Amino acid sequence: MARRCLHGLIAGKVQGVGFRQSTQAQAQRLGLAGWVANLPDGRVETLFEGQDEALQQLADWLKHGPAGARVDALALDERPAQGLVGFAIRR
Repeated sequence: MARRCLHGLIAGKVQGVGFRQSTQAQAQRLGLAGWVANLPDGRVETLFEGQDEALQQLADWLKHGPAGARVDALALDERPAQGLVGFAIRR
């Protein structure tokens, strides 16, 4: 089964609420690779790669994020798979 890759931008109350750490934990639980980062404009950016079902589960989770977060907008787009390994927190 082929791996797919999704890039996401999440807006709302997504910084200072453990969003990156929670995203990393969810991705690792689902066996996904990639990264998550805070952006200077207050959004969170993520790139995650893996199997379809796991990608969909993380995408669904990103719609609300962890307790204390408020997701106002989620934009996802597909990218070419990059052969990512592990899931890192950036910035």
